[in-house]
Amino acid sequence: MAVTVKDIKELMTLTGVGMMDCKKALVAADGDQEKAIEALREKGLATQAKKSGRAAAEGAVAAVVKGETGVLVEINTETDFAANTDDFKAFVAAVADTIIENDPADVEALKACKIAGGDKTVDETLTELAGMKIRENIVIRRFVKLNGKLASYVHNGGSIGVMVKLDTELAADAVNYIGKDVAMQSAALNPSYLDRTQVPAEVVEKEKEIMLAQMAEDPKMANKPEKVKEGIIAGKINKFYKENCLLEQAFVKDDKVSVQGYVDAEAKKLGGSIVVADVVRFERGEGVEKKEENFADEIASMIK
Repeated sequence: MAVTVKDIKELMTLTGVGMMDCKKALVAADGDQEKAIEALREKGLATQAKKSGRAAAEGAVAAVVKGETGVLVEINTETDFAANTDDFKAFVAAVADTIIENDPADVEALKACKIAGGDKTVDETLTELAGMKIRENIVIRRFVKLNGKLASYVHNGGSIGVMVKLDTELAADAVNYIGKDVAMQSAALNPSYLDRTQVPAEVVEKEKEIMLAQMAEDPKMANKPEKVKEGIIAGKINKFYKENCLLEQAFVKDDKVSVQGYVDAEAKKLGGSIVVADVVRFERGEGVEKKEENFADEIASMIK
Protein backbone atom coordinates (compact mmCIF):
# COMPACT_ATOMS: atom_id res chain seq x y z
CA MET A 1 0.00 0.00 0.00
CA ALA A 2 1.38 3.41 -1.00
CA VAL A 3 2.04 5.85 1.83
CA THR A 4 0.82 9.38 1.11
CA VAL A 5 1.80 12.74 2.58
CA LYS A 6 -1.70 12.92 4.07
CA ASP A 7 -1.15 9.59 5.87
CA ILE A 8 2.13 10.81 7.31
CA LYS A 9 0.63 14.10 8.51
CA GLU A 10 -2.28 12.27 10.13
CA LEU A 11 0.06 9.95 12.01
CA MET A 12 2.20 12.91 13.07
CA THR A 13 -0.92 14.61 14.45
CA LEU A 14 -2.02 11.49 16.32
CA THR A 15 1.37 10.70 17.86
CA GLY A 16 3.36 13.94 17.82
CA VAL A 17 6.30 11.96 16.39
CA GLY A 18 8.56 13.44 13.68
CA MET A 19 7.89 13.11 9.96
CA MET A 20 10.67 10.66 9.06
CA ASP A 21 9.86 8.30 11.93
CA CYS A 22 6.17 8.34 10.98
CA LYS A 23 6.99 7.64 7.34
CA LYS A 24 9.26 4.70 8.24
CA ALA A 25 6.61 3.25 10.56
CA LEU A 26 3.88 3.51 7.94
CA VAL A 27 6.05 1.96 5.23
CA ALA A 28 7.00 -0.94 7.53
CA ALA A 29 3.32 -1.38 8.48
CA ASP A 30 2.23 -1.27 4.81
CA GLY A 31 0.14 1.83 5.50
CA ASP A 32 -1.73 0.38 8.49
CA GLN A 33 -2.04 3.28 10.91
CA GLU A 34 -2.76 1.18 14.01
CA LYS A 35 0.28 -1.04 13.40
CA ALA A 36 2.41 2.05 12.79
CA ILE A 37 1.28 3.59 16.10
CA GLU A 38 2.01 0.32 17.88
CA ALA A 39 5.49 0.18 16.33
CA LEU A 40 6.21 3.76 17.39
CA ARG A 41 5.08 3.00 20.92
CA GLU A 42 7.25 -0.10 21.05
CA LYS A 43 10.27 2.00 20.08
CA GLY A 44 9.48 4.52 22.79
CA LEU A 45 8.82 7.26 20.26
CA ALA A 46 5.15 7.71 21.14
CA THR A 47 6.03 8.20 24.81
CA GLN A 48 7.58 11.51 23.86
CA ALA A 49 4.46 12.42 21.88
CA LYS A 50 2.12 11.74 24.80
CA LYS A 51 4.04 14.28 26.85
CA SER A 52 4.67 16.87 24.14
CA GLY A 53 1.76 19.04 25.23
CA ARG A 54 3.16 19.56 28.72
CA ALA A 55 5.00 22.78 29.39
CA ALA A 56 8.78 22.42 29.35
CA ALA A 57 9.95 25.49 31.23
CA GLU A 58 12.78 24.01 33.30
CA GLY A 59 16.05 22.67 31.88
CA ALA A 60 19.24 24.60 31.34
CA VAL A 61 21.01 27.29 29.40
CA ALA A 62 24.55 26.26 28.50
CA ALA A 63 27.47 28.28 27.15
CA VAL A 64 30.39 26.59 25.39
CA VAL A 65 33.39 28.40 23.92
CA LYS A 66 36.03 26.56 21.89
CA GLY A 67 38.73 28.79 20.48
CA GLU A 68 36.98 31.64 18.70
CA THR A 69 33.65 29.83 18.34
CA GLY A 70 30.96 29.88 20.99
CA VAL A 71 27.44 28.57 21.46
CA LEU A 72 24.66 29.59 23.80
CA VAL A 73 21.84 27.03 23.85
CA GLU A 74 18.64 26.55 25.84
CA ILE A 75 17.14 23.07 26.24
CA ASN A 76 14.01 22.67 28.33
CA THR A 77 12.52 19.90 30.43
CA GLU A 78 9.35 19.70 32.51
CA THR A 79 11.09 19.47 35.89
CA ASP A 80 14.33 20.61 37.45
CA PHE A 81 14.81 17.03 38.68
CA ALA A 82 15.19 15.84 35.07
CA ALA A 83 17.45 18.79 34.25
CA ASN A 84 19.86 17.74 37.00
CA THR A 85 20.36 14.19 35.72
CA ASP A 86 23.68 13.20 34.19
CA ASP A 87 21.91 11.97 31.02
CA PHE A 88 20.33 15.38 30.41
CA LYS A 89 23.55 17.28 31.13
CA ALA A 90 25.45 15.02 28.72
CA PHE A 91 22.81 15.62 26.05
CA VAL A 92 23.07 19.41 26.45
CA ALA A 93 26.87 19.27 26.14
CA ALA A 94 26.65 17.05 23.05
CA VAL A 95 24.10 19.38 21.41
CA ALA A 96 26.37 22.38 22.00
CA ASP A 97 29.30 20.51 20.42
CA THR A 98 27.07 19.52 17.48
CA ILE A 99 26.21 23.17 16.83
CA ILE A 100 29.89 24.14 16.86
CA GLU A 101 30.81 21.29 14.50
CA ASN A 102 27.90 21.62 12.03
CA ASP A 103 26.80 25.28 12.15
CA PRO A 104 23.08 24.48 11.59
CA ALA A 105 20.81 27.32 10.47
CA ASP A 106 18.07 26.67 13.04
CA VAL A 107 16.69 24.15 15.52
CA GLU A 108 15.10 21.97 12.82
CA ALA A 109 18.39 21.78 10.91
CA LEU A 110 20.17 20.99 14.18
CA LYS A 111 17.82 18.07 14.87
CA ALA A 112 18.78 16.51 11.53
CA CYS A 113 22.52 16.63 12.33
CA LYS A 114 24.40 13.61 13.61
CA ILE A 115 24.97 14.30 17.30
CA ALA A 116 28.56 14.89 18.40
CA GLY A 117 30.13 11.70 19.71
CA GLY A 118 27.23 9.50 18.62
CA ASP A 119 25.85 7.62 15.64
CA LYS A 120 22.27 8.97 15.75
CA THR A 121 20.77 12.31 14.84
CA VAL A 122 20.09 14.92 17.49
CA ASP A 123 16.36 14.32 17.08
CA GLU A 124 16.71 10.55 17.46
CA THR A 125 18.87 11.02 20.56
CA LEU A 126 16.38 13.49 22.04
CA THR A 127 13.45 11.15 21.42
CA GLU A 128 15.27 8.22 23.03
CA LEU A 129 16.29 10.31 26.02
CA ALA A 130 12.79 11.73 26.53
CA GLY A 131 10.90 8.51 25.90
CA MET A 132 13.07 5.85 27.48
CA LYS A 133 15.28 7.49 30.11
CA ILE A 134 14.01 10.80 31.46
CA ARG A 135 10.38 10.27 30.40
CA GLU A 136 9.62 13.97 30.19
CA ASN A 137 9.02 16.36 27.35
CA ILE A 138 12.37 17.78 26.18
CA VAL A 139 12.56 20.79 23.88
CA ILE A 140 15.59 22.29 22.16
CA ARG A 141 14.24 25.80 22.30
CA ARG A 142 16.90 28.07 20.79
CA PHE A 143 20.59 28.63 20.24
CA VAL A 144 22.99 31.21 18.93
CA LYS A 145 26.50 30.72 17.58
CA LEU A 146 29.09 33.50 17.76
CA ASN A 147 32.59 33.82 16.34
CA GLY A 148 35.38 36.01 17.63
CA LYS A 149 36.93 36.75 21.00
CA LEU A 150 34.27 35.48 23.35
CA ALA A 151 33.54 35.30 27.06
CA SER A 152 30.58 33.69 28.80
CA TYR A 153 28.87 33.41 32.13
CA VAL A 154 26.28 30.88 33.31
CA HIS A 155 24.34 31.65 36.47
CA ASN A 156 22.92 29.21 39.01
CA GLY A 157 23.56 26.00 37.11
CA GLY A 158 21.93 27.17 33.90
CA SER A 159 19.07 29.49 34.88
CA ILE A 160 20.69 32.33 32.89
CA GLY A 161 23.44 32.25 30.29
CA VAL A 162 25.21 35.18 28.62
CA MET A 163 27.79 35.31 25.85
CA VAL A 164 29.81 38.42 25.03
CA LYS A 165 31.80 39.17 21.89
CA LEU A 166 34.69 41.63 22.13
CA ASP A 167 36.36 43.33 19.18
CA THR A 168 39.97 43.94 20.16
CA GLU A 169 43.55 43.48 19.01
CA LEU A 170 44.41 42.16 22.47
CA ALA A 171 44.73 38.43 23.13
CA ALA A 172 41.54 36.57 23.99
CA ASP A 173 42.97 35.23 27.25
CA ALA A 174 43.97 38.72 28.33
CA VAL A 175 40.48 40.20 27.91
CA ASN A 176 38.41 37.23 29.02
CA TYR A 177 37.85 38.59 32.53
CA ILE A 178 36.48 41.83 31.07
CA GLY A 179 34.03 39.98 28.85
CA LYS A 180 32.94 37.84 31.80
CA ASP A 181 32.32 40.94 33.93
CA VAL A 182 30.14 42.37 31.17
CA ALA A 183 28.30 39.05 30.91
CA MET A 184 27.68 39.00 34.67
CA GLN A 185 26.31 42.55 34.46
CA SER A 186 23.88 41.46 31.74
CA ALA A 187 22.86 38.40 33.73
CA ALA A 188 22.19 40.44 36.86
CA LEU A 189 20.36 43.46 35.42
CA ASN A 190 18.95 42.19 32.11
CA PRO A 191 19.27 45.42 30.11
CA SER A 192 17.06 45.70 27.04
CA TYR A 193 19.74 47.14 24.73
CA LEU A 194 23.51 47.12 24.31
CA ASP A 195 23.77 50.90 23.82
CA ARG A 196 21.55 53.84 22.90
CA THR A 197 22.07 53.34 19.16
CA GLN A 198 20.05 50.12 19.44
CA VAL A 199 17.02 51.77 21.03
CA PRO A 200 14.32 52.12 18.33
CA ALA A 201 13.15 55.68 17.67
CA GLU A 202 9.55 54.69 18.36
CA VAL A 203 10.53 53.49 21.85
CA VAL A 204 12.14 56.85 22.64
CA GLU A 205 9.10 58.70 21.29
CA LYS A 206 6.78 56.56 23.40
CA GLU A 207 8.83 57.34 26.50
CA LYS A 208 8.55 61.06 25.71
CA GLU A 209 4.78 60.75 25.31
CA ILE A 210 4.51 59.10 28.70
CA MET A 211 6.67 61.78 30.29
CA LEU A 212 4.59 64.58 28.77
CA ALA A 213 1.39 62.93 29.99
CA GLN A 214 2.86 62.68 33.49
CA MET A 215 3.79 66.36 33.41
CA ALA A 216 0.27 67.29 32.32
CA GLU A 217 -1.11 65.48 35.36
CA ASP A 218 1.33 67.20 37.73
CA PRO A 219 0.09 70.69 38.81
CA LYS A 220 3.66 71.78 39.52
CA MET A 221 4.80 70.88 36.00
CA ALA A 222 1.78 71.60 33.82
CA ASN A 223 2.33 75.37 33.56
CA LYS A 224 6.09 75.35 33.11
CA PRO A 225 7.49 76.82 29.84
CA GLU A 226 7.98 74.39 26.95
CA LYS A 227 11.78 74.84 26.96
CA VAL A 228 11.88 73.85 30.61
CA LYS A 229 9.76 70.79 29.86
CA GLU A 230 12.05 69.87 26.96
CA GLY A 231 15.08 70.07 29.24
CA ILE A 232 13.43 67.90 31.86
CA ILE A 233 12.44 65.32 29.24
CA ALA A 234 15.98 65.27 27.84
CA GLY A 235 17.27 64.49 31.32
CA LYS A 236 14.68 61.76 31.81
CA ILE A 237 15.56 60.18 28.45
CA ASN A 238 19.22 60.11 29.46
CA LYS A 239 18.18 58.37 32.67
CA PHE A 240 16.20 55.87 30.56
CA TYR A 241 19.34 55.09 28.56
CA LYS A 242 21.39 54.62 31.73
CA GLU A 243 18.86 52.17 33.11
CA ASN A 244 18.15 50.20 29.94
CA CYS A 245 21.40 50.22 27.91
CA LEU A 246 24.08 47.82 29.13
CA LEU A 247 27.09 49.99 28.36
CA GLU A 248 25.54 53.02 30.07
CA GLN A 249 24.49 51.20 33.22
CA ALA A 250 26.38 51.74 36.46
CA PHE A 251 28.92 48.91 36.71
CA VAL A 252 27.78 46.47 39.42
CA LYS A 253 31.30 46.05 40.83
CA ASP A 254 31.91 49.81 41.01
CA ASP A 255 28.84 52.02 40.59
CA LYS A 256 31.00 55.12 40.28
CA VAL A 257 31.68 54.18 36.64
CA SER A 258 29.56 52.94 33.77
CA VAL A 259 30.12 49.56 32.12
CA GLN A 260 31.61 51.40 29.14
CA GLY A 261 33.88 53.33 31.49
CA TYR A 262 35.04 50.08 33.10
CA VAL A 263 35.78 48.46 29.72
CA ASP A 264 37.71 51.52 28.51
CA ALA A 265 39.75 51.73 31.73
CA GLU A 266 40.70 48.05 31.61
CA ALA A 267 41.60 48.27 27.92
CA LYS A 268 43.91 51.19 28.67
CA LYS A 269 45.64 49.16 31.41
CA LEU A 270 46.22 46.37 28.88
CA GLY A 271 47.54 48.77 26.26
CA GLY A 272 44.81 48.39 23.65
CA SER A 273 41.19 49.09 22.79
CA ILE A 274 38.09 46.97 23.37
CA VAL A 275 34.64 47.26 21.81
CA VAL A 276 31.73 45.26 23.20
CA ALA A 277 30.39 44.12 19.84
CA ASP A 278 27.58 41.78 20.87
CA VAL A 279 25.86 40.43 23.96
CA VAL A 280 23.37 37.55 23.91
CA ARG A 281 21.39 36.64 27.03
CA PHE A 282 19.12 33.61 27.49
CA GLU A 283 17.01 33.13 30.60
CA ARG A 284 15.67 29.63 31.07
CA GLY A 285 11.96 29.33 30.38
CA GLU A 286 11.39 33.03 29.70
CA GLY A 287 8.12 33.43 27.81
CA VAL A 288 7.08 29.82 28.39
CA GLU A 289 3.77 29.52 30.19
CA LYS A 290 4.22 27.17 33.12
CA LYS A 291 1.31 24.85 33.82
CA GLU A 292 0.55 24.59 37.52
CA GLU A 293 -0.65 21.12 38.42
CA ASN A 294 -1.78 19.48 41.62
CA PHE A 295 0.63 16.60 42.26
CA ALA A 296 -2.01 14.35 43.84
CA ASP A 297 -4.38 14.95 40.94
CA GLU A 298 -1.63 14.18 38.45
CA ILE A 299 -0.83 10.86 40.12
CA ALA A 300 -4.52 10.00 40.21
CA SER A 301 -4.88 10.74 36.50
CA MET A 302 -1.88 8.52 35.74
CA ILE A 303 -3.42 5.62 37.70
CA LYS A 304 -6.69 6.00 35.77
